[in-house]
Amino acid sequence: GTQVTVEIHPKNTTPKLLKKLSFGKGTVSCVPSFERTARKNIPSLPETMTTTRFFPVYPWDKSSLKSMPVDLQQFEKLDAYALKVNVRNSIEELVKALLKQARTDLEKVRAIWMWICHHIEYDVVGYHNKSQLSSKPIDVLQTGKSICEGYAGLFKQMCSIAGIQCMKLSGYSKGFGYKMGQTFTGDSDHAWNAVYLDGRWHLLDSTWGSGAVDDSFTKFTFRYNEFYFLTHPALFINNHFPDNSNWQLLKPTLTLKDFEKNMLHKSDFYMLGLLTAQPDTAVIQTVNGKASVSVDCRSATLFMFKLKGTDEHGLMTLKKHGMKLDIYPQKTGSHKLQIFAKPSKASENFYNCVLEYVVECKSVDKAMRFPKDLHQPVGPSWFTERQGFLRPSHPDPIIHTNDGRCSVTFTLGKDISVLASLHSDNSSLTEDMRRRHIMQTHRGNQIELNIHLPHAGNFVLKIYAKKKSDPGSYNYIFNYLITCLNTEVKWPAFPQIYSTWAEDYEILEPLSGLLPANRNVQFKLKMHGIAKVLVQAENTYPLTQSRDYWEGTCNTSGCREVVVMVQENANHTYYSHVLKYNVETQ
Repeated sequence: GTQVTVEIHPKNTTPKLLKKLSFGKGTVSCVPSFERTARKNIPSLPETMTTTRFFPVYPWDKSSLKSMPVDLQQFEKLDAYALKVNVRNSIEELVKALLKQARTDLEKVRAIWMWICHHIEYDVVGYHNKSQLSSKPIDVLQTGKSICEGYAGLFKQMCSIAGIQCMKLSGYSKGFGYKMGQTFTGDSDHAWNAVYLDGRWHLLDSTWGSGAVDDSFTKFTFRYNEFYFLTHPALFINNHFPDNSNWQLLKPTLTLKDFEKNMLHKSDFYMLGLLTAQPDTAVIQTVNGKASVSVDCRSATLFMFKLKGTDEHGLMTLKKHGMKLDIYPQKTGSHKLQIFAKPSKASENFYNCVLEYVVECKSVDKAMRFPKDLHQPVGPSWFTERQGFLRPSHPDPIIHTNDGRCSVTFTLGKDISVLASLHSDNSSLTEDMRRRHIMQTHRGNQIELNIHLPHAGNFVLKIYAKKKSDPGSYNYIFNYLITCLNTEVKWPAFPQIYSTWAEDYEILEPLSGLLPANRNVQFKLKMHGIAKVLVQAENTYPLTQSRDYWEGTCNTSGCREVVVMVQENANHTYYSHVLKYNVETQ
């Protein structure tokens, strides 16, 4: 319980502000000492700061994006006020105006941060021509533009006037021009700040908080980024490596080699609620032609990917808390892989790039060449559940069949009408035949899709849906990949079904839409609410009813097609066509 007061000052300076730091039961007040090395003028942490009390553990514990509790809603009035302040003649006058609405040190820092982020633009001309550039705080204020050195310098001076301890830090960054896996040598390439609040140091980058430059580095666009305000040190180290490793504010600190090989998570990665990504290195080596990436997130998120600009050579599945992606490059060499994401509730169809990898491919797996019609993501997920497709019999994205037949079942939500079609790069199936290789069977709220493949190969089973009460068109929901290696497979299509065929009717036999010639063929159909059923071939054959089943035999001699007709009302004389079969040519 003893209280000790320690004052530490840089050489040849007078004491400045005192700040209280809590160490367990006792308290220690200190002013940081920032000794500079002759080589780089690197600010170091005071000895009293080296306790683990101040250092979050790396890697990130997924608790918060910030290094201290921040309620952004409480900042709304202050933020709005700071944006309207328009003082350019004097830094002191600007700070004085900003602090009229700021009471606490945190509010003071926030007001300064918001003003700089919304009033100072990145000087792309000065960046390319340093002779036209001044990073002096007063010049930055009056011209309204600078590079990172000017942002950090102005921020430091404004904090000093406001009575806030602030440091300007320098180091390497994974910003514009960064290439995955690159090494860092030579002088520092970026500057940012550390501020002292509530007995701890916190990191921020007003340059990156203000906006972004375009790919050609010729135009700056204001685009405020909250992520870089008091960023959690275990996240800040992702793209900021200070000259003095103590300013990582981490235990343990990362080496430059760690920084170079670690995956770059863009700020949108965390702002969208994503947590981790595997692998955590920027360069991935394929194993037997395959590489895998997975992302964990807090809430339902939609993803897409591009491998060398296309999503053809991968298989992405959505998980409840993330996604999994298997990619199979079809050429050896280096490939750029980009992962994009957006919140599931976002109304606009805009995906943010959240991850980038380099995939080194040494061998190609030709067997994993996917059909062009395969749409990402593949397979059922939380998204398809929201569309009313519940409890899938096949939760995985790929269905393997040896004999060319398979079936998929779901529990359907209310008022849903389903359409399914089969697609392959090697088939010349018409749109009608794509649907006729799939037969729907409804039993209560269960739907079964029976698939008979016309030949071996890779197929896409596309599933569409709409509300039964909606007269509009069907909307695409999701797809499966169906694979069959058996070259002897050659299933005919199912019979043609007319619109008069009710959803809960069922064909038990014959399932093949192509009947043998000159044969007696057994029919068994499940239909209810029907008065009579006739099978029309060369002759007409009535089926007999046994409960809900209609059964009988038809002879296919002398005809090219067989039609099943029903009479729904015994008092009426007309029949409706419900099914049509083709007969093999002799």
